[in-house]
Amino acid sequence: MWQPVLMICGYFITVLGIAMLLPAAIDIYYSGVNWSIFISSSIVAIFIGFSLFLANRGKIKEITIQQAYLLTVLSWVSVALLAALPFIFYGTSVPDAIFEAASGISTTGASIYADVEKLPRAILFWRALLSGMGGVGIVIFAIAMLPFLGIGGMQIFQRENSDVNEKFMPKISYIAKRIIAVYLILMVACIAMLKMAGMGWFDAICHTLTTISTGGFSTKNASIGYFNSSSIEWIVTLFMFLGAIPLTLYHSLLATKDIHSLRSNQVSAFVKVLAIYITIMTIWLVYQGVYEPYDALRYSAFNIVAVVTSTGYNSANWLNWGAFAATAFVIFALTGGCTGSTSGGVKIFRWQVVAAQLKRAFITTTEPNRLLPLKVGGSTISHSVASSIFVFFIAYAFSVAIISLLVALSGVDFATAFSATIACITNSGPGNTQLIGPEGNYGSLADTVKLLLSFTMILGRLEVLTVLVIFTKSFWR
Repeated sequence: MWQPVLMICGYFITVLGIAMLLPAAIDIYYSGVNWSIFISSSIVAIFIGFSLFLANRGKIKEITIQQAYLLTVLSWVSVALLAALPFIFYGTSVPDAIFEAASGISTTGASIYADVEKLPRAILFWRALLSGMGGVGIVIFAIAMLPFLGIGGMQIFQRENSDVNEKFMPKISYIAKRIIAVYLILMVACIAMLKMAGMGWFDAICHTLTTISTGGFSTKNASIGYFNSSSIEWIVTLFMFLGAIPLTLYHSLLATKDIHSLRSNQVSAFVKVLAIYITIMTIWLVYQGVYEPYDALRYSAFNIVAVVTSTGYNSANWLNWGAFAATAFVIFALTGGCTGSTSGGVKIFRWQVVAAQLKRAFITTTEPNRLLPLKVGGSTISHSVASSIFVFFIAYAFSVAIISLLVALSGVDFATAFSATIACITNSGPGNTQLIGPEGNYGSLADTVKLLLSFTMILGRLEVLTVLVIFTKSFWR
């Protein structure tokens, strides 16, 4: 069971170690003194990763379901732990370093640093690079692995095909090349537009890495609000939205010009939901006299898209918009983007299935003998997909409840405990209390809570069930 799992984990760790050389080069370029931190971290990671790879090297002819689950969980956990090395060598405590690394690789964007502007450029770039790698990594995982594992809703990214053995690895390679190409094109476009809007090259690159990946790490304490630029906010809003759309859809549209797929139905629903959220919040802000109409639209659009796509940027402290807005942002965080995108949250497709089930239930309540297929858009949803989504919601709710209670044991108030759990499991970053909100950070929480929330970020990033299943007895039989 372990040979292919450890071999592939070793490969991922080795790639992470090589990536650590990039911030070292950045530090040397800016005449910094922290390049040795990343060289040392790189040596450790490459040694561990290459050793695992060589010790377990062999041709992978078959991946079992158990191995797929183990590979998914262990690869993300091991990468998060080793990604913490530069933070540790920089002087950050181990729990804080693990939290920051887990937040980056899971594209959550929550931070323990109270003043990120004091951090060296190499550390800032490493945070952004982690988000960039985590963003493209989760999309490849979601499209190539989740359908294989049968996690609710992800089956829409593959046709009915039970052949997941010899063709499994070539499929990942093929998908990865397409996704990375789209990812890079979006990044180049975003960097260019941010530079033209007034950002410096370094800030443009870092913010692009955490925008397309919907990661949310910023180089400024006030996040995007620091720049106080309407053009920058609209550009970032656009690319957060583009990052929350299935990346395979871009390739499909260019290759086949076919827009009549379930994915485009999902995107259509996503656009409608965002439009409703933004319209309601804009009207509320104007009605309350918080902003003039244009500014209300500007700040509503940016901050809502940031939270719904689980990016976690902010251009204003929406906790100051009143209780209605603060409550609404919890709903926004739970909404999520599209499946097969870099965003977190529950995902819009699952909400579409829930809405379709409710609609069918209302009809069959008055017409019990009527047989209705479960449809989303023009596609029929199978019973297995609907059931897996139902199980997902149960697991998600139980996870939120249990983790919130465990966080509350540390002595923080329930609102903070619940908000931190929602922010981390949805990978949206800022919470809904002043302590961990848009102008706060997670640095004051207990070390045990930081480690628990680090696990929560990975749990949410991997769709909950993928992680929880390895803790069951039946998995190890």
